[in-house]
Amino acid sequence: MSAICRFVHAEKANYTIVLLCRVMKLSRSTYYAWVAAAEARESRQRADEVLGHEIAVIHVASKRTYGVPRVTAQLRRQGRLVNHKRVERIMRERGIAGHSRRTGRRSLTKADAKAAPAPDRIGRDFHAASPGTKIVGDITYIPTTEGWLYLAGWLDLATREVIGFSMADHHRADLVVDALDMAASLGRLEPGCIVHSDRGSEYTSSQFRNRISQLRLKQSMGRTGICFDNAAAESFWAILKEEIGTRLWPDRATARREIFAFIEAFYNRRRLRKHIHWGYLTPHETRLRYQQGQTLAA
Repeated sequence: MSAICRFVHAEKANYTIVLLCRVMKLSRSTYYAWVAAAEARESRQRADEVLGHEIAVIHVASKRTYGVPRVTAQLRRQGRLVNHKRVERIMRERGIAGHSRRTGRRSLTKADAKAAPAPDRIGRDFHAASPGTKIVGDITYIPTTEGWLYLAGWLDLATREVIGFSMADHHRADLVVDALDMAASLGRLEPGCIVHSDRGSEYTSSQFRNRISQLRLKQSMGRTGICFDNAAAESFWAILKEEIGTRLWPDRATARREIFAFIEAFYNRRRLRKHIHWGYLTPHETRLRYQQGQTLAA
C-alpha cells in the first residue's frame, strides 16, 4: 500500500489526486492519512539514524562483542529508554552483531597419578552468596611467534571478577601460586574460601597446597577429564579468546600487555554481565553492590 501511496504522491503534479486514486484503486482517505504520517515516519527514521550511531559506538567500544541484550543494557545505563526489539532491528539493518564463542581447546590438564585429589566442594554450583567465598581457576595458553604464553587466572563466582592472574612461558606450580597470591594481596579472599580447579599437576603440587594452607583456604577439585566440573573457568577463557580478537601475537610482551588491558580495563570494569537480581553490571560494579549490601547490613 505504501508503494502505491508513494506513486500517487510522485505523480500528483501531473495528474489530479482523484484520478490517480481511481486508477490505482486507492481511497483518498488512505492517501491523505499516508501523507499526514509522512512527517512522523521521517522523524522515526532520523531517530533510528541517531540510535544506530550510538549502537555502533557501543559495539566498537565493546571490542565488537556485544549482542542485542548487552547493547540494550548499555543504552539504558546511558539514560536511553529503548526497547530491545528496536535495538535488534537497527542492529540487523546495519549488519551489527555480537561475537559467538568458539568451542574446543587443547587441554593443559595433566593429572599427577601419585597425588591424592582434594574433594569436590563445588559440585557444579557456580554461584556464591558473597565475594571471596568461592573461586575457580584454570590455565590456558596464548600463541605467540616466540612460543606459548601460559595464563593462569582465578575467577570469583559471586561477581565473575578476575581477582588474580599471572603469565609466564611455563605452566609450573609457580604460575597458579602467583595468581592466587595476587588475589590474596588485593584482599579478595575470605578465610575458608573454596579454591576450585581441575586435577592438573600444578594444583596437586605440594607448593600450591602449602600456599592454600598458609592462606587458610579450602581446596576443591573436579574430576579428571570432566570439563563441566570447572565450567565457569572454562567459560572465561572462551570469552577472553573470542573477545580479545587476536589469534597470534607477535611476541610474549605484546600478548602480556593486551591480556592485562583486556582483563583489568575491559572485562572487570566495562564488560556488562546480567546479574540475577541487579540486572546488567560489570564485575567491578557487582562487587561494589555486594559491599554496599554488607555495609548496610552491618
